[in-house]
Amino acid sequence: MEDITRLTVHELKSKLDKKEITSKEIVKSYINRINEKEKDVGAFVTLNLEDAEKEAIACDEEKEKKEYSGIPIGIKDNLCTKGVKTTCSSKMLENFVSPYDATVVKKLKENGIISLGKLNMDEFAMGSSTENSRIHVTRNPWNLNKVPGGSSGGSAAAVAADLVPWALGSDTGGSIRQPASLCGVVGLKPTYGLVSRYGLVAFASSLDQVGPITKDVTDSAILLNIIAGHDEKDSTSYNREKEDYTKNLNKSIKGIKIGVPKEFFGEGINKEVKEKLEEAIETYKKLGAIVEETSLDVAKMSLAAYYIIACAEASSNLGRFDGIRYGYRAKEYNSLKELYVNSRTEGFGEEVKRRIILGTYVLSSGYYDAYYKKAQKVRTVIKEKFNTAFNKYDVLLTPVSPTTAFNIGEKCNNPLEMYLADICTVSINIAGVPAISIPCGVDKKDMPIGMQLIGNRFEEGKILNAAYAFEQEIKFREKYKPDFRKE
Repeated sequence: MEDITRLTVHELKSKLDKKEITSKEIVKSYINRINEKEKDVGAFVTLNLEDAEKEAIACDEEKEKKEYSGIPIGIKDNLCTKGVKTTCSSKMLENFVSPYDATVVKKLKENGIISLGKLNMDEFAMGSSTENSRIHVTRNPWNLNKVPGGSSGGSAAAVAADLVPWALGSDTGGSIRQPASLCGVVGLKPTYGLVSRYGLVAFASSLDQVGPITKDVTDSAILLNIIAGHDEKDSTSYNREKEDYTKNLNKSIKGIKIGVPKEFFGEGINKEVKEKLEEAIETYKKLGAIVEETSLDVAKMSLAAYYIIACAEASSNLGRFDGIRYGYRAKEYNSLKELYVNSRTEGFGEEVKRRIILGTYVLSSGYYDAYYKKAQKVRTVIKEKFNTAFNKYDVLLTPVSPTTAFNIGEKCNNPLEMYLADICTVSINIAGVPAISIPCGVDKKDMPIGMQLIGNRFEEGKILNAAYAFEQEIKFREKYKPDFRKE
C-alpha cells in the first residue's frame, strides 16, 4: 500500500477529491508516523492528535467541503492558536494559552486544514539551529546527530520526516529558508507585508514574515495562496489584488534572466555547496534561462545591520515580558524591581538575553546614532542595491547556507560563528523582498544542499516558477529521502 505520509498536499487533495482516501485515513497515517518517528526527531512542542482525529471525522461528514478539508498541518510555536499553548519554546511563555488565532491560523481553519500541533523553534525565534529551544533540541531527520537549522527547525524537520505534509514557519533573517535548506525541503519567505503578522509573537517587527515550509514547490504556492492577503489588524499588511500563485507554475523559463551575485560565493562557502550550485546554474542554462555573474555587495554589511536592527527591535518587543502582566513570574522577590529582574533572568534563555542586552545597548543614549541610526541608513543602501539588481534580472541565485547541517553542539559556544550561518539570507529580510530555498542536491555524506532564488517585491510568482522548473528537472524527492541515521 502507498505510504500516505510521503504524498504532497496536492497529491492528497487529488485523492480526497476522487474519494480514493478519507480525511480520517490521512490524519491517522500521520498520527501513526508521529508515534513512530517523533521520539527520534523531537519536532513538536505540543501535540493535538486527539482533536485532529475528531476534526478529520467531521471533515469526512461535511456535505459542503472546504477547499482543503481534512489536510493536516504543523504550526510553528510562535503563531497564536486559540485554546492551545503558544510557548515560543521559552520558559517565559511555558503556560501561555492564546485566547485568539493568528490571522494565518484563522485562514488555515477557514480552508478546513487541521493542526496536528505546535512545532519546536529557537526560543523567541532567535537562533539558527533550534538548540536554543528551552523545551528540547530538534534533530535533523537526515542525520539525527545534526541540527535541523533554525529558528523554524521543528517545522522543517517535521516536513522532512513526513510527520506533517506541510508547515508554517516564520523568517526574520533566514529562519524558514535555512532550516528548509538543511532538511532538504522547500521554504518560502514572502515579501514583507504580503502575509499578515497579526498573532505572530514579535521578534523584530520590521523583518518578521510568516511563510510555508513544504515538500515541493506546488505545495508552497498553494499554502501562499491560503495565507497571503491584506489584513486590517496588521498595519504593515499591503492591500493588493489577490494572486493565484499556482498559475505561475509550468510556465517556460526560457529567456528569464538570472543573476548570480559573486559576493555570495566567496570566503566561507563550503566547496560542495558551491559545486552543487554551479551544477544548478548549468541546469538553468539547459532549460533556456540566461544566467550571468553579477555583483551585489550586500552580504557582509547586511549581517552587521541585521544584528543591530533585529536586536534593537527584540529589546523593545520583549520588554512586555516582565513577570507582571502575563508569562513567567519569579517565585522569589523582595521588591517590584527584583520581581522584574528575577522573572526576566529566569524566564529568558542565554541567547535571548544576549540579544536583548545588545539591542538595549545600540538604542541607548550616545550609541543610537553610532549604531542603530547607521544600520537604518545601511538598510536603505541595501534596498537600493537590490532595486538596481532587479532592473536587470528577473531572479537572483545564491546559496542559502554556507554549509550543510552541522553537528548538534558544534557552534553553541561560538555565537559569532552561529550568526555567520545567516550571511546569505539576512539581506533579503532587510530589503523586504521574497526568496525561496529549494533542494539542489546532497553532499558526500548525503546531507541536503539548498539553493536560494530571490525575487523583487511581490514577484513570488517568478521565483516559484523558476523553482518549479528546476524541481521538475532534477527530481530531488524521487532520488533522496531522510534515513534517520545516527553517525
